[in-house]
Amino acid sequence: MPQHPPDRSSPAPGAAPRRPDASMSLLTNVMEHSLDDGYAEAAARRGEVGSSRLPGALGGRLWLAGGLVLAAIVVTLGAAQAQVSAPTEAKERQKLIDRIQSETASADRLQRDVDTLRDSVSAEQRAALDQHGGDGNALLELVAAATPARGPGVRLVVDDAREASVADSGGQRLSSGFTDTGRVRDRDLQRVVNGLWAVGAEAISVNGQRLTALSAIRAAGEAILVDNKPLAPPYTVLAIGDGERLSQAFQGSADGRYLRSLRDNYGIRTSVSIEDKVRLAAAPSLIVRYASPVPARPVSDGGRQAGGAGSGKGSK
Repeated sequence: MPQHPPDRSSPAPGAAPRRPDASMSLLTNVMEHSLDDGYAEAAARRGEVGSSRLPGALGGRLWLAGGLVLAAIVVTLGAAQAQVSAPTEAKERQKLIDRIQSETASADRLQRDVDTLRDSVSAEQRAALDQHGGDGNALLELVAAATPARGPGVRLVVDDAREASVADSGGQRLSSGFTDTGRVRDRDLQRVVNGLWAVGAEAISVNGQRLTALSAIRAAGEAILVDNKPLAPPYTVLAIGDGERLSQAFQGSADGRYLRSLRDNYGIRTSVSIEDKVRLAAAPSLIVRYASPVPARPVSDGGRQAGGAGSGKGSK
């Protein structure tokens, strides 16, 4: 009779019944023990020593408090250093201000000394010329603007238009051609001054700057220069001469009409007034040199004879 293999699915007599999922032990172990053994051991150790450590929230607060204390210390040290350095900077700044003021006062004193010495030298020169009949030289000094001048004359004021601004002309004063900027140009002042010279002015100044035969009026950026000195509007032109005649002659001249055209077309402001007393300062740093004839040397007889002999030899 053939023997059949034992049925392993049926439990042995007296043994515990077999689980239905015994064949799926791996899946059952994964589901029941989801945490790896190593992680489980680490968690167990952390649980054992956790009772001796500070809670996490309290530790974080202590770290935050420590950071705030450190920041407060840094800010306090910075403020203390700033308070220490501020007086030093203030002292250095005050020293520089005092030095600038001192040097400026010194320069002003030197300028006054120069003006005093210049006036003294001019007075000595005039006195010496008067002793030797130097009226002609004194007249030359007056014409050359080397000495102050005073007398009747006219005051002519030329100013920019009220609405004129730097933006209108792009920050520049054009020296040729008409523009509608409403600003006085160097060419305008040139025509005014030349027009006054042409009608008989004896001496002229622009904003206190005495004009000479070598004076130049030109533009540099936004400024008008008279002998390299920048002037700002309004421009006051003083001229010495017969005031009434100068005023009428200038206003009737081509330059006077040119000035009226600037006023009517571009809004440039002008005014002319007759003055009884006009005072003009001397031109600065102007030295007048005089030429005097050299007396002829007497020629000796021997020189004439030598010259005659020489000429005689030459004629041969």
